[in-house]
Amino acid sequence: MKRTQISLLAVATLLATPALAEPALAEDTALREEARGLFEVIPMQAPQLADNNTVTRDKIDLGAMLFFDPRMSKSGVFSCQSCHNVGLGGVDGLETSIGHGWQKGPRNAPTALNAVFNVAQFWDGRAPDLAAQAKGPVQAGVEMNNTPENLVATVQSMPGYVEAFAKAFPGQKAPISFDNFALAIEAFEATLITPNSKFDQWLMGADGAMSADEKAGLKLFIDTGCAACHNGINIGGNGYYPFGVVEKPGAEVLPAGDKGRFAVTATADDEYVFRAGPLRNIALTAPYFHSGKVWDLREAVSVMANSQLGAELDETQVDQITAFLGALTGEQPEVVHPILPVRSAQTPRPEHMN
Repeated sequence: MKRTQISLLAVATLLATPALAEPALAEDTALREEARGLFEVIPMQAPQLADNNTVTRDKIDLGAMLFFDPRMSKSGVFSCQSCHNVGLGGVDGLETSIGHGWQKGPRNAPTALNAVFNVAQFWDGRAPDLAAQAKGPVQAGVEMNNTPENLVATVQSMPGYVEAFAKAFPGQKAPISFDNFALAIEAFEATLITPNSKFDQWLMGADGAMSADEKAGLKLFIDTGCAACHNGINIGGNGYYPFGVVEKPGAEVLPAGDKGRFAVTATADDEYVFRAGPLRNIALTAPYFHSGKVWDLREAVSVMANSQLGAELDETQVDQITAFLGALTGEQPEVVHPILPVRSAQTPRPEHMN
């Protein structure tokens, strides 16, 4: 008798399950369609670069060497990897980066991962692409403190680099140049993408890829207005907005001396305007904001809700949005540290940092 009752109960449960699931599936379908209108999936392969810099294996390999080589700095201490550590989500995990002479930089280092999808580079957008960005830190006194001439002389002095540049830029009479240095790094950085996040899987139709809390967080992210600035393929990085639309954060979050994009455009409307931070892999890239003052992602969510939207989120809502942001972590690029060319007697020696 008990066996019959259990069997009848099991059948009844199975019959009821589709009816219970239908509303949830309908909600998923509606949310997915809304999300597809705002966001895009990270592709599985590097995109074609907008500046017609053809991405080839030889160019990527050269770019990787240059990215990891500290001899591209005048002191021989700092490389691109120093501030954009591929194993740490493309950042250095510091409030602001440390550079030449152990100086502290003015802003938090943005992630190099998926940076190829940003509308421009740096917090103020002063570099139109990754090649232009690559030239900046090399010459900045607070970062690598080098010069184009010394960098070219350094590279030119090593037979391994002479061969690598010739392969990466075939047919050029003088393949070793500061421009080609930047193009090679751009080609390598274009491969630093993180596809197949839980969110991307769900966006492509995998219903179970995100949890109920993550989907609730996505819904809140859209409904509260976060997606107005953080949208597109990188969930941000594609527009400029004032920090503090409703209420400016305190000086502990927004330093008074940094006026953002105003330094680039000299336009009054651009004071305290910054490029919207891309949110891909945001759970890996603390501390947050251009100031690097906030270390907790939940706190960052609350700051943005108050300052940008004038919204007071309760604890559950903050938890759900934070859960959604965690679902933006994609597959991290696994990069084998390249063997770097051997210096020669002609290689400029590193200069001491005073």
